Amino acid sequence: MSEIAIRPVTTAADLAAVVDLCWAYRDFLYNFGPTEQRIVETFYPEEKYSALMGRLAEEHARPRGIILLAERDGEPLGCGMSHALSDTESEIKRVFVTDAARGTGAGRAICQRLVDQARADGFEKVYLDTSIAFAPARALYASLGFVERGPYQPMPDFTREAICFYELPLSDAPANALST
Repeated sequence: MSEIAIRPVTTAADLAAVVDLCWAYRDFLYNFGPTEQRIVETFYPEEKYSALMGRLAEEHARPRGIILLAERDGEPLGCGMSHALSDTESEIKRVFVTDAARGTGAGRAICQRLVDQARADGFEKVYLDTSIAFAPARALYASLGFVERGPYQPMPDFTREAICFYELPLSDAPANALST
């Protein structure tokens, strides 16, 4: 079996593959449990999510954002993206790998590439969030140097018990921790 490649989205076909993965991510969240279902209903109702998918390329456009696609032998296996929250802060969004990619290091590689890109783009800090129930994702983010914090944007009260919020100061983060 060949290696998983992580690369920026550059074509309409790449973007379509990422949109499909994003819908799979939404389905994964919705079916995970009642708390995650509430998160989906609050932040990702179908009509709103569909509109977001229609403007995904603009929301995460270079030079202040990026969309990455993970694939093996041309088969899309995962994605992740980032966008600017301010001149100094970036946010990582929708990191997702399919069942076929879980445990392969694809999620780590996507996250590291997003962090490295944010650093190269001149951001000073990166934020992300995940469900409290996603222990493997939380362990991954901690291993990359992210630290838990409170919400970095206005959030409904229920999210304090449902979502973990993280930040990574880029001045202290090792560049490309994958190679160490």
